[in-house]
Amino acid sequence: VQLQASGGGLVQAGGSLRLSCAASGTVSTIHAMGWYRQASGKQRELVAAASSGGSRHYADSMKGRSIISRDDVKNTVYLQMNSLKPEDTAVYYCAGGRFLSSMYDGVDYWGKGTQVTVSS
Repeated sequence: VQLQASGGGLVQAGGSLRLSCAASGTVSTIHAMGWYRQASGKQRELVAAASSGGSRHYADSMKGRSIISRDDVKNTVYLQMNSLKPEDTAVYYCAGGRFLSSMYDGVDYWGKGTQVTVSS
C-alpha cells in the first residue's frame, strides 16, 4: 500500500487548506485513514481520523475547524482545515491502518509528510 499526500502549503492565519491522501495497492487492508502532524520539536499527534464504518475523530485543537472525509471509490481521504492558526504549522502525515490513535499502534502505512505553514 502506498499513500500519496498533497495539498500542503503556506497560508495566512485565518485561511484554509485542503489536504488529500490517495491510497493505492491492497487498500482493502485499510480500515481507518487520517492525518497526524508533527511540529518542530514536538511529538507526532493525531489530527483527524475516519473509519470505514463512518466514525470520525478529531483532536480537540481541530474540532470545529476541520472536516475529514473519505471517498472509498477513489480510496482518498481529505482534510479540510479552516481558520488556521500559526500553531497549526507542522508536517502533516497521512496514515492508514486498522485504527488510528494517539499511540500509532494501529497505523500500518504512512505517507510522506506535507508541510503546512501558517503565517501570522
